[in-house]
Amino acid sequence: MKKALAIDAGGTKIYNTIVNDKGEIVAGVEKHNTPKTFEGILEVFRKIIAAHEDEVDIIAFATAGAVNNENTGIVSSTGNLPAEYPLLDFRSLSTKKVFVENDANAAAWAEHVIGVSKRMPHSVMLTLGTGVGGGIIVDNKLLKGKSGAAGEMHFKIYPDKRRRCTCGAFDCFEAYASGTGMRLTAEEISGRSDITTYDVIEGMRKGNDLMTKIFQKWQNDLLAGLAGLANIFDPCALVLSGSMAEFADLEYLEKEVNSQIVTSPTKVLRANAGNYAGMIGAALLGLSRRLNG
Repeated sequence: MKKALAIDAGGTKIYNTIVNDKGEIVAGVEKHNTPKTFEGILEVFRKIIAAHEDEVDIIAFATAGAVNNENTGIVSSTGNLPAEYPLLDFRSLSTKKVFVENDANAAAWAEHVIGVSKRMPHSVMLTLGTGVGGGIIVDNKLLKGKSGAAGEMHFKIYPDKRRRCTCGAFDCFEAYASGTGMRLTAEEISGRSDITTYDVIEGMRKGNDLMTKIFQKWQNDLLAGLAGLANIFDPCALVLSGSMAEFADLEYLEKEVNSQIVTSPTKVLRANAGNYAGMIGAALLGLSRRLNG
């Protein structure tokens, strides 16, 4: 059985484990704080690989940032990683094959192969956390786009420059449907800057009118994006993952999406491939690429 050393590189944490070609985690998961410097990140990668590369067939990275279509490197990074990160030569880190994929794309692939959208040829997965990531499956293939950046959830949901997104543009879906988006919605509705996402969720669950209003606005902004994605991609399912997905009312979202779209009905599902779906997906993609030559 083939195995991959899977590494999930994010802006705050770096995880690693070993995954086999069935998508099973077969070793302990190790966690490292993401260094603030490029050299620091490089050193963590080197230590992980030196400790485990003799046990595996390939090295598979699930990383923040858009990844090229050759799956060898980054074409654009995120604000919480060093500016030099896209210059990283991943292939130089090991004598074994190194495979790189965007973390949300990798998680979408894990859901497609072993998760909630298994046996569905068309799906859109959203990772709802501090930001919003996305991965799109079309005809059982991961949609990459001409440069590898497909699936970035920075389409506009409002036209009139209400809120600036972290990408620099105004009114992106991410700026509303993320955890950060919920916090900003809370500020705008309440006029206060001390309300956290935790406050909103707890208040909504206890029946607080203000927190319920904030939550409903956040969820309807999420709904707007889901309906648009359903119309564009006509998926079998819209899959929600990440910390904020746990709070979404799937029954409400599915009913409302299907009442608004012009395509055939779709499902709204919660991801179930687990917290390490990015590593699993990157390993499965990398091992499949290697096995297929």
